[in-house]
Amino acid sequence: MALPTSAPKAGTGSAVILCVERDPYVRELEAYFLNEAGFGVSFADDGLQALELARRLHPTIVITEILVPKLDGLALCRRLKGDPATSDIAVLVFSLLAAERRAQDAGADAFLSKPLSTQSLKDAVRRVLSSQAAELKPGRQSPVSREKPR
Repeated sequence: MALPTSAPKAGTGSAVILCVERDPYVRELEAYFLNEAGFGVSFADDGLQALELARRLHPTIVITEILVPKLDGLALCRRLKGDPATSDIAVLVFSLLAAERRAQDAGADAFLSKPLSTQSLKDAVRRVLSSQAAELKPGRQSPVSREKPR
């Protein structure tokens, strides 16, 4: 079941983040810290639901764990990046797995290692937003940035 989208705080821009997370405790933490940072947040329980919501809501960023049900986070990333309607949505992948290279190969814009710190999550989201705002040469993709928990 998807949780409702919260609107971004006034004066913080219009970034809406779609988080794909199977653990309700982690979802609660992500919602709290991302809302506190001024971002609107929506949630999906699995990769297929996230794909549907991404097509419908067109969020600024999708944050996904690799190990989510029905469609894993890397497959979700490949589908989003392979669809012209969603290819501009930034994807931030996080995992306990040493999967930075696989995330990069799937087209992820950033990778975070678990356990997540709230600061590294907020910093990564801001960095992805900044890189989206910067002009990139046509056909050039943003490199995957590596974040270590603090």
